Amino acid sequence: MVDFAIHTQNLIKDYGKFRALDDVSITVAKGEFVSLLGPNGAGKTSFLEVCEGIREATSGIVQILGKTWKNSEDELRRRIGLSFQDTRFQDRVTVWETLELFGAFFGLPKARILEVMVEVQLSEKQDTYVMNLSGGQRQRLAIATAILHKPELLFLDEPTTGLDPTSRREIWSLLQKLKSQGMTMILTTHYMDEAEALCERIIFMHKGKVYKDGKLKDLVKEAGKQSLEELFLSLTGSALETQN
Repeated sequence: MVDFAIHTQNLIKDYGKFRALDDVSITVAKGEFVSLLGPNGAGKTSFLEVCEGIREATSGIVQILGKTWKNSEDELRRRIGLSFQDTRFQDRVTVWETLELFGAFFGLPKARILEVMVEVQLSEKQDTYVMNLSGGQRQRLAIATAILHKPELLFLDEPTTGLDPTSRREIWSLLQKLKSQGMTMILTTHYMDEAEALCERIIFMHKGKVYKDGKLKDLVKEAGKQSLEELFLSLTGSALETQN
């Protein structure tokens, strides 16, 4: 039985002459909630896109839930969920209609749509047009479409960027609930407090490489810092610059 959700080995991704991922080997166990951190251009999004099957690796091994995109694309699409920073919906479609459409892709019953609306706290907005939702409500809807089919693995690409503090905390609460249910999640974020609150394991990337990988408390203690933010500032300042 496969005990990992993501396994990459010697992963390389080139865009022409630019190497976005350089020999990246990462394994994420089932049930883990992992945060990918790093400055802009570190390779975080490229890593997610290869794992999500959006882009093909130049070379290396990429296994998702024990499968490969080349041999098991249809199966993997049913087993993973994707939540982006800016998911585009039709403005003049209601919350219910949006979820009904996504549910139809997987042949889901209306009972599941009702269940998810309760889970993301959008039941009172089911007849509201997407264009009239707040930023936080729209992002909860994006997560709802990603978890509607009960995926085993959820990819979260900066899900709270631009949201007010209250909306961010509502998203956190939802993600913590999904974590308690055993869902595997991998998160990219620029908010250190978010990674600190949600994830036990942190992976720092820089220039397409894995620079640090470990449990949050161990990384902070090893570096002699008081918080993840201090550690990030240290790594993205002097420490990472020594690798240039």
